[in-house]
Amino acid sequence: MVSPSPAPPASISSSSVSSPLSNSATDDVPLDTSILGEVAKTNLIEALNDISGAKTLVLDPSLAGPLGLVTDVSLLKHQAVDKMFWLEAGPLTVATKNIVWMCRPKISWMKVIADQIKGHARLPSPPSHTYTLLLVPRATELCRRVLEEEGVLGDVLIKEYNLAFIPLEVDVLSLEMEHAAREIFLEGDETSIFYSAQALHLVQKAFGVIPRIVGKGDAAKSLSNQLQTLRQTDSSSSPLPLSTQIDAMIVLDRSVDWVTPMCTQLTYEGLIDEIMGIKNSHVEVSPTLLNANPAPTPAATPPLSGATPSTTTPAVKKKKHPLNSSDKVFGELRDLNFAVVGGRLNKIAKRIEGAYNQGRHGKDIAQIKDFVGKLGSLQSEHQALKLHTGLSEEIMAFTRTDEFNKPLEIQQNLVSGYEISSQLAAIEDLISQGAPMNTVLRLLILLSVVAGGLKQKTYDSVRREFLQTYGYHHLPLLLSLSRLSLFNKPPTPSATIFPSLRKPLRLIVDDVDESAPNDISYVYSGYAPVSVRLVQCVAQKASLVGTPTPVVVAGGEGGGGGGAAGGVLMPRAHPIVGWKGFEDVLATIPGATFDDIQTVEGSDAASRVNGRLPKDHVSTTIVFFLGGCTFTEIAALRKMKEGSKGRRFLICTTSIISGNSLLDSLAGTPPVPLVSA
Repeated sequence: MVSPSPAPPASISSSSVSSPLSNSATDDVPLDTSILGEVAKTNLIEALNDISGAKTLVLDPSLAGPLGLVTDVSLLKHQAVDKMFWLEAGPLTVATKNIVWMCRPKISWMKVIADQIKGHARLPSPPSHTYTLLLVPRATELCRRVLEEEGVLGDVLIKEYNLAFIPLEVDVLSLEMEHAAREIFLEGDETSIFYSAQALHLVQKAFGVIPRIVGKGDAAKSLSNQLQTLRQTDSSSSPLPLSTQIDAMIVLDRSVDWVTPMCTQLTYEGLIDEIMGIKNSHVEVSPTLLNANPAPTPAATPPLSGATPSTTTPAVKKKKHPLNSSDKVFGELRDLNFAVVGGRLNKIAKRIEGAYNQGRHGKDIAQIKDFVGKLGSLQSEHQALKLHTGLSEEIMAFTRTDEFNKPLEIQQNLVSGYEISSQLAAIEDLISQGAPMNTVLRLLILLSVVAGGLKQKTYDSVRREFLQTYGYHHLPLLLSLSRLSLFNKPPTPSATIFPSLRKPLRLIVDDVDESAPNDISYVYSGYAPVSVRLVQCVAQKASLVGTPTPVVVAGGEGGGGGGAAGGVLMPRAHPIVGWKGFEDVLATIPGATFDDIQTVEGSDAASRVNGRLPKDHVSTTIVFFLGGCTFTEIAALRKMKEGSKGRRFLICTTSIISGNSLLDSLAGTPPVPLVSA
């Protein structure tokens, strides 16, 4: 494996969804996922409009980012939202008659809201407020029960705001539920699975019933079951037809591949997330990268700006900036291995310079007019180039340090199975040097997973060193990792799982060419994510078992970034036929393996599930990551799309994660105990 070389610079009714099902002539265009964002915005407007008069919105801070992706402050103002505050413990003093709390259905928030309502009642002259509670994405009986026990249930009107999938990109939908993995796999709470099923049912209302659901993992199987139950019991709409655009959905839960998120992401977008952190498609950057003459920034501004904290927040220097495909430069760079980003930036700079020079030397009015028409776009691209050159320089400075390269070397040796005992010694050296805690913990997890657990003596020694260095208050986190079999003592029967997958799934690929990759392993410079290899088992078998049959593409793959040019040989995507041919491999991975067929009365279901489709048909395959996915897994799936003709991938997930964010979530405070009966 090759290290990256440093590079220079309320339930949704069917009427809420305008379904494109009747237009089968659009089978060869991508799914219009923007409709899901419009549904989220429309539902919010309707929920707020139902409350007449000026209103104060008290917002759960964890919802600020997701809401900022579907609406903005100006739209809220149009719905008579007069003031906005963060939801937090303590008294709430506002002059507006209508108070609206919007939050996740958590017991802790119910207690805070109840205290604020009772605080108003204790005032000498109690205000005549009207209280509304918008629970996201749905109201729960437990929340009502808590409010009833607190004695305020009769004072508040409880409503729902079903915030489902948020389109982060044309090919990426997220529920932005950052703690789904912890809730599902550590706490045994399947609420996130139900919310995921609801969101997927909305997708079926928009695009038709998904003919085939293939998946791996017990939680994934539960999701498939709940989705089918929702369709069969939904009486709010007429029966749905079988989708003509979606051929299948592949569901993977995070438990089938803990290794991938613990590895250091090596794509440009992945490294931004690793080093700077990307949250709700935003990253915090220096104002100098966004503006040549930045004004001082007095305080932090959330993606959904306009909320007024009730306590003073410290001044910060960085600004939040969106990262998405509307930035053309970012669109070119995001999925590249960082080793080649510098060269691509140089090409972009030369292209922009050439366009400016051509405009300056225009010889006639038509040429000058053409240049003026392109000037705005060039200036935007020029500013984006400045931003990404600056970000690349910051990343490059870090990738040159031992703090980055030493753990990366250990990580690559671990996934390759090279001298495991030596890697343990290297990790112990990092602990003694006080390396960042999450860096060490990610390596310990990789060590434990690839070795099938640690011997009792080794486990006790490493755990003692870790706690003595980083503090005994991290013991609950280590116990949680042990419950998930991520940091184990004596080897278990699953000791050979990861080693047994290396060869049949080609997890390790030598001599990766990052500048012209022909395999998904480029995203980790030689390691292919287990999760994406499992997707290939279903959707691109030839990549694992042989050479695909080539076809001649005349004029290139429509709509595919990096698609083949005219006359280039590309394999045609084969029909989705489940896990056939990989049953033995799947049997070594714990969790359910399933292949569910969904049928619709009157539809040619057999043709849909067996792939008897028109020759030029382009279908969409949904890949759902239950428990979160990384930016590198998204990049790898986009690379898969480039490798065949006739299939696109729509990536759905509970949230975007990294090794650090996953560990931070697992280290969260324990859930509040259920209230007594």
